[in-house]
Amino acid sequence: MMIVETVIYGLVVGAVYGVVALGFVLIYKSSSVLNLAQGSLLMLGGFICLQISQWLPGGVWFFILAVFITLVIATLIGFSVERLALRPLIGEPLISVIMMTIGLNVLLGGIGYAIWGSGNFPYPTDIIPIGSVSILGTPISYKYIFSLIIALLCVVFFILFFQFTRSGIAMRATADDQLAAQSLGISTSQIFRYAWAIGCITAAIGGIIIGFLIGLNSYNTPVLGLRVLPVVLLGGLDSIPGAIIGGLIVGVTENLAGAYLDPIVGGGMRDLFPYILIIIILMVKPYGLFGWVRIERI
Repeated sequence: MMIVETVIYGLVVGAVYGVVALGFVLIYKSSSVLNLAQGSLLMLGGFICLQISQWLPGGVWFFILAVFITLVIATLIGFSVERLALRPLIGEPLISVIMMTIGLNVLLGGIGYAIWGSGNFPYPTDIIPIGSVSILGTPISYKYIFSLIIALLCVVFFILFFQFTRSGIAMRATADDQLAAQSLGISTSQIFRYAWAIGCITAAIGGIIIGFLIGLNSYNTPVLGLRVLPVVLLGGLDSIPGAIIGGLIVGVTENLAGAYLDPIVGGGMRDLFPYILIIIILMVKPYGLFGWVRIERI
């Protein structure tokens, strides 16, 4: 049935959105920065993994090595961005920081175009078995199933990291109240570095999964990465569970809109519907589905 395939593909895409949105939300919670460079970071991470895998011999294990090297490079990129671009702007107006992330997005996008051009680059086909599995009578490609499993495993890993590790608890404390965290001896500058590193890691993971699903493109892939903005607005800018649930909602609804509304209106609803959904939700819940409601008393 078409609806089963549409929903499953929507869950796959939504899980990728959720993984990338985790980094977006974490950066915002810890440093109040809207990272509008997430799209280009996603594109760059996907291309780095593809390039490294082409340098190495073929096979699953060498591709896993390429993924590991990519995540290490993504961590170093996160540390560098925080140290060179964000830290000098501490104390500056918020608009200056936002403009910095926009400039970073343009810079990284230009680097991607300069190195890889404007072509479409598919990932190796020998990593995931070719074929499909039947779900409710509908054949679903193995690459969709694989991508969904990887995205969900990443989500579970980060949830456990935030819940049970010392660094994760420190990051949650800093996100809740920076002054209270500093009074307890937590280094907020170190937490900012960790937040940007995780943001780059989640973006790279999203780029790798998108490379498997539809391939990479220096023009279109950053746009997919910025699709996390409606995701985090829907779930709540300061909510980690909201990022995950919002990603799944946006992924499923945009695919349903593309399958059933595009033929009626002539196209475009797939890209437009998430924003329509945001407007409706924010009219009822201005802080998103799971965002914290801030009450200011005068």
